[in-house]
Amino acid sequence: MAELKAGDVERYLHNPDSSHSLFLVYGPDRGLVSERAEFLARKSGIDLNDAFSVIKLDASELVGDPARLTDEAYTVAMFGGDRLIWLRNVGSHKEISAVISGLLTDPPEAVNVIIEAGDLKKGTALRAIVEKSKAGVTLPCYSDSPQGLNALIDSAVAESGKRLSTDARRYIQEHIGGDRRASRGELEKLMLYARNEDEITLEMARACMGDASAISFDDVVDAVIIGDLPAFDSAMQAFVSAGSNPAPLLAAAIRQFQQLDVLRSEMDISRRSPASVIATARPPVFFSRRKTVESALSRWTHIGIRNALKRLQECTLESRMKSALSVAIARTTLLAITIQSARRR
Repeated sequence: MAELKAGDVERYLHNPDSSHSLFLVYGPDRGLVSERAEFLARKSGIDLNDAFSVIKLDASELVGDPARLTDEAYTVAMFGGDRLIWLRNVGSHKEISAVISGLLTDPPEAVNVIIEAGDLKKGTALRAIVEKSKAGVTLPCYSDSPQGLNALIDSAVAESGKRLSTDARRYIQEHIGGDRRASRGELEKLMLYARNEDEITLEMARACMGDASAISFDDVVDAVIIGDLPAFDSAMQAFVSAGSNPAPLLAAAIRQFQQLDVLRSEMDISRRSPASVIATARPPVFFSRRKTVESALSRWTHIGIRNALKRLQECTLESRMKSALSVAIARTTLLAITIQSARRR
């Protein structure tokens, strides 16, 4: 039985078990799914440009003809050697799952199978089949944690040989993270933008990654923490209309409430005013946001902040488990917290 935990996947990718010949890469972060599937494909040592050794299929091609997958798997390579079957966009296709079950029961010789799928729930036929087999392994792909996001940023900065200011790092963290491939693309764009500079500053990050027409997480989060219902409705509607992934928005909200938690604790212990605590905060609060954070601290108690954090964390988990409803789940939770904040005036 080979069911990897999300935190173990990176380690496994660099040292895959030789007894596994079928790899199910799945999860809500489609960019990360694609990136890891490609890593596995390159790790196989098979020439990915060799049309005789690499068969790439989309699940839609097998609908009505799932036996094609069996035929491809057991076909002997024209010139010998290992072969790779790379199947993309697999969902809850019962017929395809049945064929994959057969491949796991009687694995074809010298053939690796990589399957890219969406967010498969625990107990889903395909996921259960692979998890219970000896020849297969499941590799879950979820949106980067704060630690994973920092590692991605550090890697990009190290490769460029540049320094990154604290403010720039915080800005980047708040504007990437929902999709690994998109995040990597944004970082590569930033490194190229700053190619003639030794240090990447906040101004560079804003100029490169910021877009006046883009929806800022800050607009939504700020409305939440100060209980501004009209502003929340406007910002959230724009966010939803843009088709944005709610995962990084929830992460930004959690980071903001974690900051409020620290600042509120300092207020309670030292009996200082919100403005005084904010002035000496480390890491510092952006000057442009100090009034907003001050207003939030004036209305939120320590217990209230902790309760909001708990709701946001539960919302994040639920939205991952119900990816099709993730936007609605995030909106409902954020609206509830905004209403709670508004009542604290």
